[in-house]
Amino acid sequence: MAIWFTSDHHFGHARIIELARRPFASAAAMDQAMIDRWNARVAPDDLVYHLGDFAFADHAPYLAQLRGQKRLIRGNHDHRSKLKKADGWSTIDTMLEITVGGAPIVLCHYGLRVWNRSHHGALHLYGHSHGTLPGDSQCLDVGVDCWDFQPVSLEEIKARLATNPKRQEPDHHAARS
Repeated sequence: MAIWFTSDHHFGHARIIELARRPFASAAAMDQAMIDRWNARVAPDDLVYHLGDFAFADHAPYLAQLRGQKRLIRGNHDHRSKLKKADGWSTIDTMLEITVGGAPIVLCHYGLRVWNRSHHGALHLYGHSHGTLPGDSQCLDVGVDCWDFQPVSLEEIKARLATNPKRQEPDHHAARS
């Protein structure tokens, strides 16, 4: 079983093509390309963490076409009314702390400046910013706009983190002036 990370598909959202400068002629073309790219990487028994803003419409039709077990970290466009009808998410969380291959990882739709165990090397994966919020050696945008519209593995994430600037952890114990 492989583990994948992704965010910000915005299935069914035509305007995201313009807003995020996506290379698709229509929402239908975008949706189909992202479904195809997901299924080309993800096997039926794999696990995918989706870090929010999955769809602007009912989630169920898209979920039914995507391989793998799917866990959602809610984004600002994952409205409760859509989630109530969404059969296909194994879990839905607002934020989640996991460990993969010994690496502690904090998953949130939003990019955080500090997170649990960040000063001990924990990673933070986020979406929401569509590639406009730079990461560092411990945090990274896993949204589709940054990863050729497909889920990404932890190995690929770690390779990109290694090219980012070293994290400058704020000293939360320092006295205020």
